[in-house]
Amino acid sequence: MTRQADCDSSTIRQRLKEDLHRVADRMNRTLTRFDNDSVCLLAQFAEIRTEIKQIEVLASSFYLDCYLSPFTEKFAELTASVQHLSDRRYGALIVIEREIPLEPILHSGVAVDARVTHALLESLFIPGAPLHDGAVLVRGNQIVSAGNVLPLSQAAAGERKMGTRHRAALGLSELTDAVVLVVSEETGQASFAVDGDLHPINVVETIH
Repeated sequence: MTRQADCDSSTIRQRLKEDLHRVADRMNRTLTRFDNDSVCLLAQFAEIRTEIKQIEVLASSFYLDCYLSPFTEKFAELTASVQHLSDRRYGALIVIEREIPLEPILHSGVAVDARVTHALLESLFIPGAPLHDGAVLVRGNQIVSAGNVLPLSQAAAGERKMGTRHRAALGLSELTDAVVLVVSEETGQASFAVDGDLHPINVVETIH
């Protein structure tokens, strides 16, 4: 359902390639030591896992830009708002519409009809604000509405550690080509959902 990400950032691509080669080399070195019974490899496994996680975060941030750039010019504003919300541990859901119209699928909230700015986005998710529990709908460079209710993922219904915001992000991404930014109120972790998958992001690492 997702249109193929089209990115031409050779710098990020090169960094990802170098990181992957480094992990592959570490795995090969670990493999050569595997038959040595006197060597405990648990520390090496932990280091490999950490490196792979760092690569995943960088790649997710890179592809987030790829997915959004054809549909909005406000990538910097969106990621700035996610960074600030994450820092404050304010829960948030921001839906970016792409090719599939979303209003027939959402339980509509309150019309906003304003240009995307990080200040406005952040104000909508301040705890106690009237619309902070719902999702913001972004179309192009405009905030269309706030306080929207998204369909919950049925596939993630049994995930006890997954909160309602993450299930909602996954649910909409399972039904449409939307990209959904989500910030955890408990941990501050920022993620995005696309095509029914959830990916961690580190907005500091984005290329803008």
